[in-house]
Order: sequence, then C-alpha cells, then structure tokens
Amino acid sequence: MIRFDNVSKYFGGTKPALSGVSVEIPDGDFVFLIGPTGAGKSTLLKLIIRDLVPSEGNITVDNWDIGTIPQSQIHLLRRHVRMVFQDFKLLFDRTIFENIAVGMEVLGKPKDEIDKGVRDVLELVELSDKADVFPAQISAGELQRISIARAIVGGPKILLADEPTGNLDPETSDDILDILKEVNRMGTTVIVVTHNATLVDKNKKRTITIKEGKITHDEIKGKYRLTKRSHHEEKH
Repeated sequence: MIRFDNVSKYFGGTKPALSGVSVEIPDGDFVFLIGPTGAGKSTLLKLIIRDLVPSEGNITVDNWDIGTIPQSQIHLLRRHVRMVFQDFKLLFDRTIFENIAVGMEVLGKPKDEIDKGVRDVLELVELSDKADVFPAQISAGELQRISIARAIVGGPKILLADEPTGNLDPETSDDILDILKEVNRMGTTVIVVTHNATLVDKNKKRTITIKEGKITHDEIKGKYRLTKRSHHEEKH
C-alpha cells in the first residue's frame, strides 16, 4: 500500500510542487499518472522512492514512513520499490546480461540465483537472445525493455515508470505497456507517468490527473483528460 496523507512539497518559492495531496494506491494496482509538464508527477514518484522527503504531510510505503526512514534503511526500501526511466540509465560498457545482474550482485546473491533471475526477466521482455550484446547494439525500444528487466529482477513489490514510452513509436509503446501489464499481473504494483493519451485511453486503467501540484481526477477506468485550459496553464 502507498498512502499520501495531505502531502506538500516545496522547493523554495511560494508555489509548492505538490500541494495537499492525499491518495491511496493498494497493492497490485496499475495506475496512470497524467498531467501537464511541471504538474508534480515526477515529484510524486521521487517521494515514493525516497529521492525526496515531504515538506508537509505523511507518506507510507508498506511499512516505511518516507519522512522518517533512516538513511541506513533507504536501500531496503529500494529493493521493494524500483524505477524505470525514460533515458534507460544503462551501463554502456557492460552486456545486457551484466546490466541486469548488477542489482542482484550488489545484494550478494549467489551466481546461480543471479543467472536464473536474469534469464527469467529476459524471457519476460522477450529478449533472451540479447544477453551477450551491448546496449549500443540494440534499438531504443529494446533498451527500454532491458531497463524494465533490470528494474523487476528479484521481484520488487512496486514499479515506478517515468515516461517509459516517451521516446518510442506507437507500436513499440504498446509493446512496453504490455510488458508493464504482465509485470502487474504477476502481483507488482505499477505506476506509469505518461503524456501518451492513446495508451491511457486504450488501456482503461486507474488514472490520476495532477495539475499545479494537486490531484484533480482519480478514476477507476480513466481517460486522458487535459483540457485546453491545461495547455494554457502549462505555459504559465
């Protein structure tokens, strides 16, 4: 369970990045997080993974209180909460297999467990034949699949995806979303930040809209609803 209770986040200045946000995301949910650029979507994700702490209010992620979690416990939280980025953040001097394995190596997992974990997630993202190639040798869509594989190896409870289809064509975007839905079907809570209206409208998942740091819509089978006024707001 992820729970935000009246959460605000300030970065200096008078206008908060998030203002009085209260929301609950149960275990196993799939959520689209939408809104104009600068609305606070990425701030919300960074609070969940404890890259940021709230200025006001409380956030709990499972048994962790994000505001008070000690520095020594953050790595434990991040075993349970993983992030997929738009720009992949892969190590280009390592093979695909090595990129995925590194997280499990840091945890001191035995070699046979690492091998099985990497093979399993490569199969899930349908790139079993790419284990020994380097990131520079594959397409952007394949790189995004690898970044998802790296995030889910070892079985996190929560997966956050920040614009995972932002640089991809429509067909590849559909493929990436199919993988995220499969990860969700396996029991992982998935939160996807996106500007891709087609993906949101087609998949009819819970959709939370943020504008100017506040939640304006939270719908069970949502649609991408940003009005013309939103575009005006986005420019100011």
